[in-house]
Amino acid sequence: MPKTKATPTGDTTTLNSVDTHLGKITFALIQTNFWVGDIAGNVKKMHALAIDAKNRGADIVVFPELSLVGYPPEDLLLRPTLGERVKDAMAKLAEIDGIVTILGYPHIDQHGTFNSAAILQGGVQKGFYHKQCLPNYGIFDEVRYFKQGRNQVLFDYKGATIGLLICEDIWHEHPIKALKEQGADLVVVINASPFEIGKQAQRKALLEKQASTHQLPIVYVNTVGAQDDVVFDGGSLIVQADGQIAHEAPRFLNQLMMAQYDVPSKQFSSQAKAPLMLSEESEMYQALVVGLRDYVNRSGFKGVILGLSGGIDSALSLCIAVDALGSDRVYAVMMPYEYTSSISLEDAEAQAARLNVSYTVCPIHDAVAGLRSSLAPLFANSQPDVTEENLQARARGTILMALSNKFGHMVISTGNKSENAVGYATLYGDMVGGFDVLKDVYKTDVYRLANYRNRLEDTPVIPERVITRPPSAELRPDQKDQDSLPDYELLDNILRLYIEEDLGYKAIVAVGFEPSVVEKVLGMVDKAEYKRRQGAIGTKITKKSFGRERRYPLVNGWSIKG
Repeated sequence: MPKTKATPTGDTTTLNSVDTHLGKITFALIQTNFWVGDIAGNVKKMHALAIDAKNRGADIVVFPELSLVGYPPEDLLLRPTLGERVKDAMAKLAEIDGIVTILGYPHIDQHGTFNSAAILQGGVQKGFYHKQCLPNYGIFDEVRYFKQGRNQVLFDYKGATIGLLICEDIWHEHPIKALKEQGADLVVVINASPFEIGKQAQRKALLEKQASTHQLPIVYVNTVGAQDDVVFDGGSLIVQADGQIAHEAPRFLNQLMMAQYDVPSKQFSSQAKAPLMLSEESEMYQALVVGLRDYVNRSGFKGVILGLSGGIDSALSLCIAVDALGSDRVYAVMMPYEYTSSISLEDAEAQAARLNVSYTVCPIHDAVAGLRSSLAPLFANSQPDVTEENLQARARGTILMALSNKFGHMVISTGNKSENAVGYATLYGDMVGGFDVLKDVYKTDVYRLANYRNRLEDTPVIPERVITRPPSAELRPDQKDQDSLPDYELLDNILRLYIEEDLGYKAIVAVGFEPSVVEKVLGMVDKAEYKRRQGAIGTKITKKSFGRERRYPLVNGWSIKG
């Protein structure tokens, strides 16, 4: 087999063998999170983890996609000093002795910037591979930053020929097929694959198919943790050539997973015990916890503060905050007004006590009265309407932001995806905050998660009647959400079709929904775009979240029925 130096273009590159001794190869898969932009910190972390892997007997240590700079680095990739920083960092990592290191990094040369994997060993960079399939959909925007790789890269180690791929490459047929045709014995895939509901099952099905189709074992290393609104759930995998899963790492947890490959038989050893399978509610809940935890901690806030209304959204948000940060870093404020029921006051206090968080009652009567007094001359010839109701929400928002400014706790808003979709929220009121915990959680899923969280303990953390009583914003006497909205089960079914499946009015009506209801819901969604653009970010868990995945013009003449 010819031995040539890796180049950014061409067909196939085979790197010089680093060891021709047949036997066993011990891989160490590093499933952890690397902080976007912290190149020096990431180098230090990788160095320590590589030494630990070597001391445990690993021959090859594998880090996730773009681990050197974190994922997604976005426009940090355009910074003029990036190339020099990467060069210095790679030189330091190459100094790691006694182990082969495979890691993700941005490769910058005269041909452009590439999303790449490096092979480091014995004080030098043996070669590199450039990602061939650049995702440019959903949250991904890689065509903006990277040039497309065109070569297959293989390297020999202890008699095994190892091929490299990066994330999106494995979802396409050509890259792995080409590696097989060039003589690969196994494939290492480094990934930054974001979480969404059911994603791990999709990954398993894909890897089982690719491995069995091409008769190639696959080492699949994924990152874990959160960056802004994106969560990575780990779940790194090793799949045998027949498609059977040999090793699986836990979800949402840091892990150094060791696995031994037998070169003559081309088989991996199997793990003694597979991790627990997560239910849909469990994976959703863990993603929300990780998303809030990493965002708050890396933003430098002491803790979080939220308005605890006695309703289900704030109740679930409080649970997630406590599980993410600990009760000593979570502050709850009940802000009652004349329409706040005694039940809401009782349930908010009970939940705060159950979770052992700091709890304060701050009535808003004087704040609302002051706003009404200031506006009275301007509203003299107008009838009371939703404007006066929104003053209550805006008074609460002002109080929360003042407490945040004074004491350094980030405000978390508690609006869910159903409300955000149809604009059932008040700008500069209940939408204020730095992070919306439930932004991508439909109302029906809020109930599922509340019941799930209560099942985890003998004593429920959310009072039962918070879950069972009809939801209300309590901005006017006897107000119920369904006074303004369809039943949430019906609403969410329409929203899923419109938002996640991109179906239009005619297609949704054809499914069997009442035309007038569909028209109303779709109209509310479209009109609320300007509100959503001003809302806080929140953890993505569905197929399509609001934000970078769904970019509609704020002002347009699009017809719902057209």
